Amino acid sequence: MKTLPVWISLRVTLLTLLAASLPVIPAFAAGPQYTVSTLPSFGGASSGGNSVNNRGLIAGYSNQPDNLSRHATVWRNDASHTLIDLGTLGGPNSSVTWNDKNDRGLVAGIAQTDIPDPLGEAWSSAAFYGGPDNVGFINLGFTWKNGRMIALPTLGGNNGFAAGGNNHSEVAGWAETNCPDSTCVPPQILQFLPVIYGPQPNEVRQLPLIPGDTSGAATAINDHHVAVGISGICDQAVGRYTAKHAVVWQDNTVTDIGNLGAEFWNTPEAINRRGDIVGFAGDPAYPEGDIVHAFIWTAENGIQLLPALPGHVDSEAYGINDRETVVGRSCDSAFVDCRGVRWDNGFVTDLNTEKQSDFTDRLENAKDINNRGEITGRAISPDTGVRTAYVAVPND
Repeated sequence: MKTLPVWISLRVTLLTLLAASLPVIPAFAAGPQYTVSTLPSFGGASSGGNSVNNRGLIAGYSNQPDNLSRHATVWRNDASHTLIDLGTLGGPNSSVTWNDKNDRGLVAGIAQTDIPDPLGEAWSSAAFYGGPDNVGFINLGFTWKNGRMIALPTLGGNNGFAAGGNNHSEVAGWAETNCPDSTCVPPQILQFLPVIYGPQPNEVRQLPLIPGDTSGAATAINDHHVAVGISGICDQAVGRYTAKHAVVWQDNTVTDIGNLGAEFWNTPEAINRRGDIVGFAGDPAYPEGDIVHAFIWTAENGIQLLPALPGHVDSEAYGINDRETVVGRSCDSAFVDCRGVRWDNGFVTDLNTEKQSDFTDRLENAKDINNRGEITGRAISPDTGVRTAYVAVPND
């Protein structure tokens, strides 16, 4: 019979003694990673959280009880998530549509006035309003603070749009000039340009476009005054070829950050303090934007695809925090099964697998995440189809 060498025999003995001395740890099932709560609404069939800052202040929209209009809303960071109606600029609708990283109480959004649009444009805001009056009125960007909504200026045209802001009271957006643009697709008529509003009241600063482009939009800005957005042609004023180039602006210089193979629908949605950018990019096979793909851009690696969930084909990244955690949505080809997701180092997770079991609504998107890991978005009831705003708080 063969005997083990002395050094192997000693090693086996030591490992046996060590194993015997270790405590026995019982196996257990991992608990939910988040506690998800429904946020109050005005009683309509749709509300959504689109922004959560580092103090836990959530902003978005909520339909009025008759579902004929919606109002921009803020949910306070208190035990009951007190709902605040921001009102409008005189028209039927308003909304906070982009994530807003101002931690000092300033909220940016869009609102209709009570003035009919003389050109009958649908403008960029139509997709963000419900009800029969999503078009027909002049729409402006606004800032809100301490209960007061203030309209933001245009560049001489009728309409404007305010997206995300930073802690210096600068707000990214876009605004019409008074110049008709031959590249516009009716009902859009006027050229629009990317702008930064503020920090002073009524201050608006135009940002440059990629040479040869005629229209564009700024969608987010960080605390280092670096903004992101799109540059292209006027088109429909809702993306497509207006988003020919995904761009970043720094020191009044515009830079194309690339795409995933298509020269349309390349739209940055958010930028963190480090300068990492997330959004969605067009697919060469779908110029109408039927399918798009989430991306992350970093200075080290350039633009990179973020995967959809298994079995899904469409994805969009909406928010990123300073820890480089990304949130968004993933959808099947029919857009029947859309789910809020989180990306960590490029790996995708369905947030519905990480919520408590008694929260039965499906998280159908995740629009923003703050540095504490708190997420907001929209959930849908499997029984009624009613959509509600939610906040997901990490259990650790």
